[in-house]
Amino acid sequence: MATLTHDTAVPSRIRNGLLLAALSAASFGLSGSLGRGMMNAGWSPASTVIVRVLLGALVLLPVALVQLRGRWELLRQNAPLLVMYGLAAVAGAQLAYFNAVAHMEVGVALLIEYTAPIAVVLWLWLRHRQQPGRATVLGAVIGIAGLLLVLDLRSGADTSWIGILWALGAMAGAAVYFVLSGQSGEALPGAVLATGGLLIGGLGILAAGLLGIVPLRITANPVAFDDFTTPWWTPLLALGVITAALAYLSGIAATRLLGSRLASFAALTEVVAAIGFAWLLLGETPGPIQLLGGALILAGVVVVRLGEPATRPTVATSATASATTA
Repeated sequence: MATLTHDTAVPSRIRNGLLLAALSAASFGLSGSLGRGMMNAGWSPASTVIVRVLLGALVLLPVALVQLRGRWELLRQNAPLLVMYGLAAVAGAQLAYFNAVAHMEVGVALLIEYTAPIAVVLWLWLRHRQQPGRATVLGAVIGIAGLLLVLDLRSGADTSWIGILWALGAMAGAAVYFVLSGQSGEALPGAVLATGGLLIGGLGILAAGLLGIVPLRITANPVAFDDFTTPWWTPLLALGVITAALAYLSGIAATRLLGSRLASFAALTEVVAAIGFAWLLLGETPGPIQLLGGALILAGVVVVRLGEPATRPTVATSATASATTA
């Protein structure tokens, strides 16, 4: 049975975890702008996700093999975890997010997706009896308020019911991502979990495409951004290496250091990163109210951190081993 990393940590783990969470959030935040560019150039959401996650798996494969060190039994022991991670946390979340972006503004899709921390808190409360404290609740309120300001919904953002449903699917996938990333999985190294999840997720979407469940469409058209145009393979390479391989690996490591709850709130900074990249690549300039919202998001993460216990109780050795090898 997989052991869930407890949501407390010593200061050094918190510091390292938050740095990794910031790296992961920035990497994930780049995906929306790059994905929008690919879809504007004629790529379908499914094709974009397939290339992204399979390329990410290819990049991480050498690292995963080194961490695995021939212990193939770990793959058999953790097969359910890998399958669930690949199909729900990778394939489901990313396919739903890119489909949401295809029907609505990037910011609004992210707002809906990043209600995931609330789902994580409820899950940990109901399933593992980890009742949220006042600081966690207050931090959640501050963080969500910051999201509302960052996304500036009063500006009349374009939404659709189809886009909202896809974004809700992305929210569910994101919640699964944080919960499963916090599991030790019998000392399953972080790169192995990321590689296996990306590989299973990519092959799952590819199979769905070949069966006609999701449309597969690719082009060789140049990809146009705000101030420049680039060959199609350049953003795809960035999607695979940065927004898949680096993002998932650092995200798993951060969640194992911070715990599912705190990591899910720290990941709210992805919205700030996404707004920044949309500014640079798509010409969507953030206003003062969005900058204020970004500050509130960071404040919400700090409040949640202050609500976490200062010491870390003894946990299963496998959990510690997983965090150090992530």
